[in-house]
Amino acid sequence: MNKVDAFGGYGMPSLFVSTDELEKNLELPGLVVVDVRPKLEFATGHIFGAVQTEWRDFSDPDSDIKGLLNPQMSCLEEKLSALGIGNENRVVVYTDPFDSWGSEGRIYWMLSYLGHQNVQVLDGGWVKWKREGRKTEMGFARPTSAVFKSSVRPELIVLKDEMKNLINSRVEGACLESHAVIDARSPKEYNGAMGPGIPRGGHVPSAINIPWDRFFNEDASIKSHEDLQGIFREHNLTDDQEIICYCTGGVRSAWLLTVLQFAGYMKVRNYTGSWWEWSRDSSLPIET
Repeated sequence: MNKVDAFGGYGMPSLFVSTDELEKNLELPGLVVVDVRPKLEFATGHIFGAVQTEWRDFSDPDSDIKGLLNPQMSCLEEKLSALGIGNENRVVVYTDPFDSWGSEGRIYWMLSYLGHQNVQVLDGGWVKWKREGRKTEMGFARPTSAVFKSSVRPELIVLKDEMKNLINSRVEGACLESHAVIDARSPKEYNGAMGPGIPRGGHVPSAINIPWDRFFNEDASIKSHEDLQGIFREHNLTDDQEIICYCTGGVRSAWLLTVLQFAGYMKVRNYTGSWWEWSRDSSLPIET
């Protein structure tokens, strides 16, 4: 028998949920809607009943490399529990897709990495929701606390040493057709442009550049499976490869991971240290 999902349908829910479906089920028990825009934007208008957080709230407070998650699992668990996110809740994450740098994907990835099994992204996010005149409210949220306990999925993350070993193997000529490395930054960054705090420009050797913002329709919704698969096939990606995504700080790359999973690529990992970390280590190779 098929399992009834949290929105009253049958089978596993899609990674993306439509604005229409979400609005119909806003007051469904166990649903937590998470707005990952800045606090002031949230206060001036947000989806009815949503709570607010940002990806930086979960970064390592002792590191200058802000893409790294806080290594204290208890701190991550406490913050998620305070937002009302428990292991049994269904979570829908949203932001302004055009102005977020992929932050909804970062929270989706983080929750998945920590073992949450019921996370979706709102298709079209705040842009589509507001344009359609759907139910909103103003002010700050008062979440009802829950209990979240992590169960880490290491297959969703890559750390620097593993990334270094993989790239060194490629540089030495090893045949690694089973892997692909994707840079989710802009072409200018990929080719050497440097932002604040970046000591070296360029990209990880052998990395493919697929910018994070290639996947939206005009209304901010995600492109179809067919269109997305067409983009990835242009770069010779196959669904049996292990794909590693990176950007500057693991945010745009987490969004790319989200899109790849939606398109059917399930062996995808996020390099959270990304270029913030890679460019600071002079022992690591780069290309321009």
